[in-house]
Amino acid sequence: MVSLSALDRERFGVVTARDPSFTAESLAGVLRFCAEHGVQMLIARCAAEDLRAAQAMEAAGGRIMDTLVYYARVLDRPFPDDRPATPVRALRTEDVPAVRRVATESFRGYFGHYHADPRLDRARCDETYASWAERSCVDVTAASKVLVAEHEGRVAGFLTLLAHGPEEQEIVLNGVDPAVQRHGIYRALVLAAMHEARGAGARRLIVSTQLINLGVQKTWTRLGFELARSYYTFHRWADAAPAS
Repeated sequence: MVSLSALDRERFGVVTARDPSFTAESLAGVLRFCAEHGVQMLIARCAAEDLRAAQAMEAAGGRIMDTLVYYARVLDRPFPDDRPATPVRALRTEDVPAVRRVATESFRGYFGHYHADPRLDRARCDETYASWAERSCVDVTAASKVLVAEHEGRVAGFLTLLAHGPEEQEIVLNGVDPAVQRHGIYRALVLAAMHEARGAGARRLIVSTQLINLGVQKTWTRLGFELARSYYTFHRWADAAPAS
């Protein structure tokens, strides 16, 4: 499943490849691909329970950057019956700059795998999330639907949804302006996403974050999400890898 990542090459100026789910058995093929294509940085994930894969990557020079946890919500179970005070609606064309602004503020200095790598420029890491949010507003391959939350008449949060077939949707990217956090805005966005996904016929809604991001996980569990799976994210730099 390994492939070159044009977006990451554009962002960081290095030849980058990604593998979303390597195993101990597939890693040798992944490394061959990287050698054949002159890959400088490999971003790869393995299931957290697959310790053989994680240890094989460490032996090959990979360094762990984060632990990603996925939660799932079955949508045929009852939802909370309260109506959040924060209004949430579908994205409008004129909202795109505001979504980018919220993403810029909410992901500055974030603790994802990009920011965890000391070899990557901090400003470029921040820009990754801002450009991702902006692209989600205009590219249907990045997001099937974008929801925005308003606070005192201005966009204060956003959430993107991506359909994985007719029965499952994923909350891919979301953020709330740090200046107005703790007003129930994030909970309102997630609850609206649950209604949106169920209304579209989905039976399950999934979402992920870093293991250490406890605040959002508390919100999810209170809304009926349950921990489903987890992954380790590695970066492997070719010039730092042991000689084969």
